[in-house]
Amino acid sequence: MSTPTNQLSFTMPPNACNAHLHIIDPAFPNDGHAAAQIGTVDAYRQLARDLNLPRAVFVQAKPFALDNTCLLDAIARFGKENARGIAVVDHTVTNRELEILHEGGVRGIRFSVWNPNNAVITMEDCLPLSQRIKEFGWNIQLHMSAAQIASYADLISSLECKVVIDHMGRLDPKLGTSDPAYQVICRMIDRGNTWIKLSGPYLNTCQGEPWDDATRTAQVIVQFAPQRVVWGSDFPHVTEKKKPEELTLVEMIPLWLPTEQARKLVMSENPQKLYGF
Repeated sequence: MSTPTNQLSFTMPPNACNAHLHIIDPAFPNDGHAAAQIGTVDAYRQLARDLNLPRAVFVQAKPFALDNTCLLDAIARFGKENARGIAVVDHTVTNRELEILHEGGVRGIRFSVWNPNNAVITMEDCLPLSQRIKEFGWNIQLHMSAAQIASYADLISSLECKVVIDHMGRLDPKLGTSDPAYQVICRMIDRGNTWIKLSGPYLNTCQGEPWDDATRTAQVIVQFAPQRVVWGSDFPHVTEKKKPEELTLVEMIPLWLPTEQARKLVMSENPQKLYGF
């Protein structure tokens, strides 16, 4: 991980938010993989300073499964006024545990089922948990393939809480927004309760860095619904053997969000509304 020089080519809007990153600290109980995926609060805090990203949404990392202790610690250490969390729970979570998570800054739960072989939850819990979290104003965050999104379209559309689609919907990078699942996502966005994250260009490419195909997908999404988009860096990039430069990822923001108004919406106003900063 290289330290940025804080020489951004654009002006980051005030209260800009990195709405998707993971804190992975092997000091907390984990499945044994955390040590190979380290991304600490201290390391990210320095990046946030360098990149003018004072707000953050920490997403529960897979090595911790259903134990959200590391997540709550990250929110507290970064500062609850500027941090929110997305937890992972299943149907066994108690009402008191949900209350504790809310008090700790959690504002949503994630269903990461893109790879069923290592998923720690199932979609069977999605609808009943969505009904339980409504009173907190939380969102359901979905990390699914485009095919899975299309397959679960009826279920996702039935959710009455806020919904967030991870990583640009993981559309087939050969198709981009021509993937049939994109129209499914657009219909969900039109319902008024769905947001989509611009993140993980390396997950949405056939071409590799500089990820021009992912940029085209991001630009179409922004043009369709700029008021329903947030941005995230995906630090510490656990899927990548060669870690991308943090500054390189941030410098994609003006490519994806070419106007000052779009950057203000996506980086500041939308996350404030979605996560309750």
